[in-house]
Amino acid sequence: MTKLIFEKLYECKTEQDVERYIKDNPQFFKNENWKPIGGTESNFSIIENQQSNPIAALVEKVTNSIDAILMKKCLELNLDPKDKVAPKSMDDAIDKFYGKEAKNWDLRTFRRSQSEEIQILADGPTKESAVIIYDNGEGQNPEKFEDTFLSLMRGNKNEIQFVQGKYNMGGSGAIVFCGKLGFQLIGSRRFDKKGEFGFTLVREHPLSKVEQSTKKNTWYEYLTIDGKIPSFQIDKFDLRLHGRQFETGTIIKMFSYQMKGVSGFAQDLSQNLNEFLFKPVLPLLTVDNKERYPNNEVLESTVFGLQRRLEEDGDNYVEDWFSENYSDSLFGKMKVTCYVFKAKRENRSVKQTKDDIRRNFFKNGMSVLFSMNGQVHGHYTTEFITKGLKFNLLKDYLLINIDCTHLNYEFRKELFMASRDRLRQGDESNKLREYLRKKLTNSKLVEINKARKDSIGLESEDTQEMVKSFAKNLPKDGDLFKLLQNTLKIEEKDKSQKPASKAPQRQKALEKEFKPERYPSFFRLYNRKDESQVFSVPIGGEKTLKFETDVEDHYFDRVEDPGELQVSVLNVKRKEQNETSGGDKPGSSFYPGDLINVVTSSPDRGTIKITINPNTELRQGDEIEVKASLKGPGETFQDEVVFLKIVDPETPSKQKVKVQEDDMDSLGLPELVKVSENEWDNMPFEMDHKTVMFPLAEGDKLEKIFINLDSSVFLNHRKKLTNEEQISVAQRKYLASVYFHALFLYMTTKNKGYNLQRSNDGEMEDMTIADYVSGVFDSFYSDFLLNFGMESLLAALED
Repeated sequence: MTKLIFEKLYECKTEQDVERYIKDNPQFFKNENWKPIGGTESNFSIIENQQSNPIAALVEKVTNSIDAILMKKCLELNLDPKDKVAPKSMDDAIDKFYGKEAKNWDLRTFRRSQSEEIQILADGPTKESAVIIYDNGEGQNPEKFEDTFLSLMRGNKNEIQFVQGKYNMGGSGAIVFCGKLGFQLIGSRRFDKKGEFGFTLVREHPLSKVEQSTKKNTWYEYLTIDGKIPSFQIDKFDLRLHGRQFETGTIIKMFSYQMKGVSGFAQDLSQNLNEFLFKPVLPLLTVDNKERYPNNEVLESTVFGLQRRLEEDGDNYVEDWFSENYSDSLFGKMKVTCYVFKAKRENRSVKQTKDDIRRNFFKNGMSVLFSMNGQVHGHYTTEFITKGLKFNLLKDYLLINIDCTHLNYEFRKELFMASRDRLRQGDESNKLREYLRKKLTNSKLVEINKARKDSIGLESEDTQEMVKSFAKNLPKDGDLFKLLQNTLKIEEKDKSQKPASKAPQRQKALEKEFKPERYPSFFRLYNRKDESQVFSVPIGGEKTLKFETDVEDHYFDRVEDPGELQVSVLNVKRKEQNETSGGDKPGSSFYPGDLINVVTSSPDRGTIKITINPNTELRQGDEIEVKASLKGPGETFQDEVVFLKIVDPETPSKQKVKVQEDDMDSLGLPELVKVSENEWDNMPFEMDHKTVMFPLAEGDKLEKIFINLDSSVFLNHRKKLTNEEQISVAQRKYLASVYFHALFLYMTTKNKGYNLQRSNDGEMEDMTIADYVSGVFDSFYSDFLLNFGMESLLAALED
């Protein structure tokens, strides 16, 4: 009978089907057969206060499946998972349990075969999908259910180093998204086949009328029969898995799972999972079926993380990418990888490219990912890119992954919530944000952002005369000037100040042809004078050393056989002056990791940068011997030893203020740039007939205002005109109206300090002032400006 109960529950498509079966069979589902999860009726707040996103909650289930497979592999080798000889990390576990086999997963055929060990399958109607998760992992005997799947906060995995799960929540966060009734069917059998197949049904306890008046909250509970987890014997079980029958492992069916915006599993769900699983240690398979999507030719998809997608499809989307490794006493070790997407793909418009990138890589609005063992634990939105880094042009085109796997434990536990889907708001989070801001605003991103700005450097011709004319006639003691001054940080021109003479530009040296190799054949310090050369590093400052090599740019970041760069302190010499005798004595000994903070960059056309910053343990006169080791093929390394000497802090030099005549003539007002239809495709932002203008800002500082001469608003207005003179006057009025209204709308919005958001597919997302102003002009606002009220301003410009 217990087998029939499981089969009937498994056949249910929606939570309504489950509820109907329960009502039709009250003898099995009577009140005394239900027990609270975790052994407490106070579990509602624990379960409800986990993941806030249904995909993140689903990822927790996947994480448990990965853990279960690694545990099974460990037990099959007769290893105690808690023993000292057991793997110390997930990567170690993959090396030990799979060896060379894991390298084959970069090949699609081998990856597909391995991915069938973890499957996510769809069932039920498309608008109320049931989600089935299967893994061929450790599995549990029925008597162990209450200590594993149905426990809360017991910490069963806390002493096992090679698994992700630590908090022993049993992936309970997903229950919240199982429709309105919380139905979740769990079935499992131990991998050694010595026990029976056990199962239970989880639900939100339906409060009776009496309970509604006496209980503050409901709770989540699970089914038992005669006080035990129901079970039965099986050999093989047809549960409609892909390519196999169920023998051992675990299978979970979540009914009416709430995944807003996810239509198909093979494509849509896979893309969502890839975002939350940046680099999982094991691949998995998503499977849909013909009954749900009869016209869909792609019904299965392998998920192996966003990093591999970026590498495999990168040429279609990614313009450039690089990484930096940070080692700092603040947090330990951390790797940051930046991916910059193309503004325009081949045979796609700017708008289509932007939509493609958003759909494929930013479905969940996560621009900066904080990952642990490949799973995203928190994120920043585009707000960090615009307000923190002030790279507004890269807002929709920059993806950053922060690998936090090797953070110090004390720092890490204060950074992430136990739910593993968001960051804590505290000192550690604030310090890390500021650290990342400083490092990334001095990284290769600066060059990339500048190149993108330079790509739209168009001649503005007579438009600057209009801006200068306005600036010239602006009263310097009026409120309007004060508003401009506060927003644009402008200054009135000092007539006694002579314009700075332009320094002669050096002729740019011809770049050497660079032929990248898969593995480095050499690694050496640039322009080294001799082996004993000593480099000075100021206290509180830093020293950047450049090394040359011939290895390819993505050597540290490629998925298949990546290299690494190790930096270590070999020796520290401290000379302490003896005041009485004038002699020297040996200095104190230090742990090398406590002495210097290090930033290493990925190779860039044969150049690797290492930046060293002494921490507070070092003082003036200390000498350090540092070794940089670049990994070659196999286990070979190429070493370079560098000698550093700590010197007094640098005194800041007084920098001469450079004055640019053009900027002063226009009071630093943003440049007005006219754009025609034949130039739209050269813009790194979306522009079509609906677009009137686009304000280009760096952070909140407005730099240029692009005005579309082929907008529908202006073209429709121009059709009514009969001669060139009227068209010329109309164009001047259009440019002036849009420019000055945009300028003051931008300044007013900025000075008010509004927090701007907009709805996108039902979700609220941050927007910049530039996006807001551009959106205002795309409405009827610009049409209004063309027909009303600019005569007085134009009269002031007529000079």
